[in-house]
Formats: sequence, structure tokens, C-alpha cells
Amino acid sequence: MTRRHLILVGLPGAGKTTVGRLVAGTLNAPFVDLDAVLVRRMGMPIARIFGEHGEPRFREFEQEAMLAAVAEPASVIATGGGWMAQAGNLDAVRAQVFVVYLKTTVAVATRRAEEGEVRPLLQGERPEARMAALLAEREAAYLRADAVVTNDRDMPEAATAEVVWCAHTDAGW
Repeated sequence: MTRRHLILVGLPGAGKTTVGRLVAGTLNAPFVDLDAVLVRRMGMPIARIFGEHGEPRFREFEQEAMLAAVAEPASVIATGGGWMAQAGNLDAVRAQVFVVYLKTTVAVATRRAEEGEVRPLLQGERPEARMAALLAEREAAYLRADAVVTNDRDMPEAATAEVVWCAHTDAGW
């Protein structure tokens, strides 16, 4: 079996970056955080990219970054929370990737997201309600993943072990 890229998808705050780094370290694989790639490429934080270019253009930048990432040797890739929900994104890379949906509760995702960087789609009042709306909009897309790993405890090692197991059993690692 050819080694496929491991792509982590899920809500903002699901732990994609944290678990992704741990998985990459365990597998001795490159780690790619698509948001970090865009920040470096654009020279501005995600919130400013959204503000200056709008969400549709941001999603184009995100897809370009993904296509560049999967053109490289197999790696662990953390996507932005909305990548999986964009029409055509998964189909464009499906043959080269194994997708893991890091599933978490709305409350946990909201708490984690509020502790991290500014997230444009969660700005304003009632971030937990906005997170619930994002889940309602995106979960059908997330469920197109090859595997679902629960990551609602603050113990990323457990989710990491499950993702590594998927890498070994189903993704050619």
C-alpha cells in the first residue's frame, strides 16, 4: 500500500494542530498546518486574511496550499475547520489522502478555540452558538472522513494513538 497523507479535519478547537504535531512526531513525518502555511505565505494572521480578502478567496488560498502539500512526500496535514466543507476540496485530493475527523463536543471546541488565536467565524456574541451552527453546517462533510477519532478529553495522546493506529492499518505508514 502506498503511504498516504494523513489529513486531520474537524471544528476549530478539535485539536487538529495539537494532535497533528504529535502524530507527525510519532510517525517521524513532516507536519503541515495549512493555516500556518497561509499566515507565512500572506504575511498576516488568518483573521486579517479573511478581513482583507473575504472567505471565498481565503478558501481558494487554502485549497492551493492543500494541493501544494499533497504534491510533497506523505505528511500529516492539519486543515482549517472549514476546508472539508468546501465543495470539491476532498475530491481533488482523495486518492492521495487518508482523512481523520477529530470529533469533539461543541462546548470543548468552543473553550479550546477561545484559548487560541482569533477565529474569524467565531467572532461576536455567543461563540458556543456559532460553534454549534458550524457543526450543523459541516458535520456531514466531516463524516466523509475515512475514520472518526473522538478528541473531547484534554489528553491529546489518546487521540494521537488512535490516529497513528489508523496510519499503520489503513494509510500505508
